[in-house]
Amino acid sequence: MRIIVTGAAGFIGYHLCLTLLHAGHEVIGIDNFYTGSKGNIEELGKLPGFQFIESDVRHEIDDDGSSIGQIYHLACPASPVYYQKDPLFTLDTCYLGTRNVLEFARKKSAGVLIASTSEIYGDPDVHPQEEMYRGRVNTWGPRSCYDEGKRIAESLAFEYQNCFSVKVRVARIFNTYGPNMNRADGRVMTNLILSALQKKPMTIYGTGRQTRSFCFISDQIEGLIQLMNSSCNFPVNLGNPEEVSILEVAHIIKELTHSDSSYEFYPLPVDDPRMRCPDITRAKQLLQWSPQVSLRQGLEKMIRYYEQPL
Repeated sequence: MRIIVTGAAGFIGYHLCLTLLHAGHEVIGIDNFYTGSKGNIEELGKLPGFQFIESDVRHEIDDDGSSIGQIYHLACPASPVYYQKDPLFTLDTCYLGTRNVLEFARKKSAGVLIASTSEIYGDPDVHPQEEMYRGRVNTWGPRSCYDEGKRIAESLAFEYQNCFSVKVRVARIFNTYGPNMNRADGRVMTNLILSALQKKPMTIYGTGRQTRSFCFISDQIEGLIQLMNSSCNFPVNLGNPEEVSILEVAHIIKELTHSDSSYEFYPLPVDDPRMRCPDITRAKQLLQWSPQVSLRQGLEKMIRYYEQPL
């Protein structure tokens, strides 16, 4: 099958392209390198069946007349450091970019998977979060460009499904980590691991008792592919239901890196969720999917990756 992956140079995009190529598919990667790595594309370019187009999904996707079977739409800055840098760019990517992808999928009669996010639940008052929960999101806070952007992306997807019978899959992706994450990503895993390896103080926001659930990249990729090839035409949570506090993560990282780094505590960012944990009952029942890599196993692999020189 010929498959398009937008955001191919990003962390999840790179691993997804790699898996699809190893499965024998032809993959067309699209990225504008806003946050993606040119090194990732160079690595993918060494494999047969990979083609890359440097482009921005905010503009229409060029149609060369070739057949396309599936589109994985991952293009969007996902780290607060990057999506808050230019909120209007983030909103345009979520709305215009998603609409362009959906329109292209309609023309090609291709299935399309929209990468949504756990952030559509906001700072939840329901725990764990199931797909029927409608969220508690601040429409005007510093995170709203991403949170609300992804919510409108979901709305667009389902309108294209309802109005044009586009085969739509929506993955609500919870925190995902692993090798090849950008060292300047700014998210908790990269910050804590790099600080520990460099024997620098580890930054903890708030009390550190706020919780997250972390899904290793190989599990996430398997979930995305299974969802794409399923009949689930409604949102599906993809994440690890093993809930852990930020302080617990920091303790494990210190142990695995044999680090004596201290902790430095800073105020919690505005609208930062106190709890984050997916209810994956739907994924278990309909996709027969659940994460297999434990947090400790995943951290060991990620630490080994970051121990390598740049």
